[in-house]
Amino acid sequence: MNRPLALLVFSIIISFSFVTNLAAKEVQLWQGDAPGSKGQTPRDIPTLTHFLAAEKINTAAAIVICPGGGYGGLAAHEGKGYAEFLQIHGINAFVLKYRLGSAGYRHPVMLGDAARALRTVRANAAAWKIDPHKIGVMGSSAGGHLASTLLTHFDAGDAASKDPIERVSSRPDLGILCYAVISMGPLTHHGSRKNLLGTAPSAELIEELSNELQVTTQTPPTFLWHTANDGAVKVENSLAFATALSKAKVPFALHVFENGRHGLGLAGKAPYKDVHPWAGDLLYWLHARKFLGESK
Repeated sequence: MNRPLALLVFSIIISFSFVTNLAAKEVQLWQGDAPGSKGQTPRDIPTLTHFLAAEKINTAAAIVICPGGGYGGLAAHEGKGYAEFLQIHGINAFVLKYRLGSAGYRHPVMLGDAARALRTVRANAAAWKIDPHKIGVMGSSAGGHLASTLLTHFDAGDAASKDPIERVSSRPDLGILCYAVISMGPLTHHGSRKNLLGTAPSAELIEELSNELQVTTQTPPTFLWHTANDGAVKVENSLAFATALSKAKVPFALHVFENGRHGLGLAGKAPYKDVHPWAGDLLYWLHARKFLGESK
């Protein structure tokens, strides 16, 4: 499908397939206390909120969404907003409420929550009418750091676990990184690093969580976008990750827009008829990756 036709399809679907009336459902990632839990309050309980696509437009693809917020909060427009947008395009979306530095949590708790979320979707793929080989991860700002951490620190699962969810792989099939924090080094967003790693992380930990240094040939294909004048998270974060993907010969798409504030999101609200151009570029890329049907 060529680009003009793809954007026409985008417009038609937006106009006629707004299905966010489908009830969202929030579920805990673990029954009982989550690993490393510090309490029983909502901030101690990681959850997934389901935004399942309507059956008639279900593409069988799924995206786990990690909202941004500096590892200190969770931005709704980068969670629920993205989920509704994906849902109306037939993609099953799952918003992750992961534990935060503002509640006293540190790495690797956040990565554990993200990995559990991906495993949960994959383990329930048949019940939710999802292709287990079409499950991606998406994140913005610090949520983009978490998504990029999962893209570079996944595992195959524990075959010996008594928990069937823990037996499946946490590897995403693709990644979507929106003005993401990537590095924990000089390019980092310092508030995010403090909330994730504490005030005095070791050099080894900084390197381990500088995800531009962790890309391999096994890193999934990734879509990245940023604005050149982002005043909070330097565009060099996305450039560094894209460069690492290129060196590893991992497929990627990188879009850098000249202007735009940090935390821009879709720059539009439901029913998402007027959104930032990156959203159309993403749909075009997802179509090419066969997350929105076969590319032609």
